Amino acid sequence: MPKVKTEKKTRIHNEVQKQGIVFNKDFGQHILKNPLVITTMLEKAALRGTDVVLEIGPGTGNMTVRMLERAKKVIACEIDTRLAAELQKRVQGTPLQPKLQVLIGDFLKAELPFFDLCIANVPYQISSPLIFKLLLHRPLFRCAVLMFQREFAQRLVAKPGDKLFCRLSINTQLLARVDMLMKVGKNNFKPPPKVESSVVRLEPKNPPPPVNFTEWDGLTRIAFLRKNKTLAATFKVNSVIEMLEKNYKLYRSLRNEPLEENFNMQEKVIGILEEQGMSTSRARSMDIDEFMRLLLAFNSAGIHFN
Repeated sequence: MPKVKTEKKTRIHNEVQKQGIVFNKDFGQHILKNPLVITTMLEKAALRGTDVVLEIGPGTGNMTVRMLERAKKVIACEIDTRLAAELQKRVQGTPLQPKLQVLIGDFLKAELPFFDLCIANVPYQISSPLIFKLLLHRPLFRCAVLMFQREFAQRLVAKPGDKLFCRLSINTQLLARVDMLMKVGKNNFKPPPKVESSVVRLEPKNPPPPVNFTEWDGLTRIAFLRKNKTLAATFKVNSVIEMLEKNYKLYRSLRNEPLEENFNMQEKVIGILEEQGMSTSRARSMDIDEFMRLLLAFNSAGIHFN
């Protein structure tokens, strides 16, 4: 007798089971269900009664409702129209309703309004672009308390020389002070994710560093291509030299300046590295000040990265 295939049951949040809402893992929907974790996140954000709070991926609104009880206003950005409707239904007819604004759509494409704080259980697959969308937003917000996949959070706080130190680490730390707040086990979510999580606090540097972030990002992108190799070896890669030469020729052209005689881009780049004493430096162990000095040296010589 042939075996009857049993239908796989999808994990469904108790509160919305009766509405038939199934969580979409493509959107990273893992609902934070532990009220103690939510309370700690709000306390670490130092939420005030006058604050406008941005939340990304509110889900069924467990944290949203707690923030609405304390804040002046909550702006919740949700890509899933079903969950957005569920959230609005949850506060309908209560004193919290006028304090909630729901933005439906992709957070990464949204035009962000003013906010004081960002508190969120972040959809993990958009973690990196989300960080920089927030940190490059103007006017600056006060701080963000965000839940990330644990290894991603560890990369955010990694220091030069650490195994996990990478481009993400130095780019984030250029723009903000980053602190690890707490670890959160997978059983605090429904459905539980496959990975452990951590909560991080980001406080944007105010005033922001005096650097063109697009240029900075271009430099660190190259330097961390192979973070264990020397900068001299990394900058000798043909594709890197070709890109820098193209940018350099455009820069000279826009200033109506001819190229130098016997121009050689690789020699020019290696010369700058040697002048700065960085030809044998490796990205894995360089700090923000060293990268800042190197970027200034390149830019002063007309070498640009965007």
